[in-house]
Amino acid sequence: MDLKTPLLTVDVIIQYQRGIVLIERKNYPPGWALPGGFVEIGESLEDAAKREGKEETSLDITLIEQFHAYSRPDRDPRFHTASVVFIGKGWGALKGQDDARQAQVFGEENLPDIIAFDHRQIIFDFFQYIKNGTRPE
Repeated sequence: MDLKTPLLTVDVIIQYQRGIVLIERKNYPPGWALPGGFVEIGESLEDAAKREGKEETSLDITLIEQFHAYSRPDRDPRFHTASVVFIGKGWGALKGQDDARQAQVFGEENLPDIIAFDHRQIIFDFFQYIKNGTRPE
């Protein structure tokens, strides 16, 4: 069977020290991004989100809720991906590692200029959700 389907990824909005954690990517596409990555065979979405969050930020992650799925075919310039986004809290000492040059905490008012993928939209949707409880459609 020659099945072609979008690649499955997870991203985590990590709440930490009165902001959210973004990582500066080492690889293409450049820019800042939510911690996340590909789900491995035999791994649940939740386990993948916690693993990717830890690998890229050094933080232990407690997932709070599944936020939304993003699947626009052009969301990743490399290939078609679908991402399930989680909201979580981070614990420990923040340090970028693995695919991250660095990790920093940002608020809605001081986001970096270059944000990879569709993560600026995800972050916007998250802050709207926090303010008024409205989830993206």
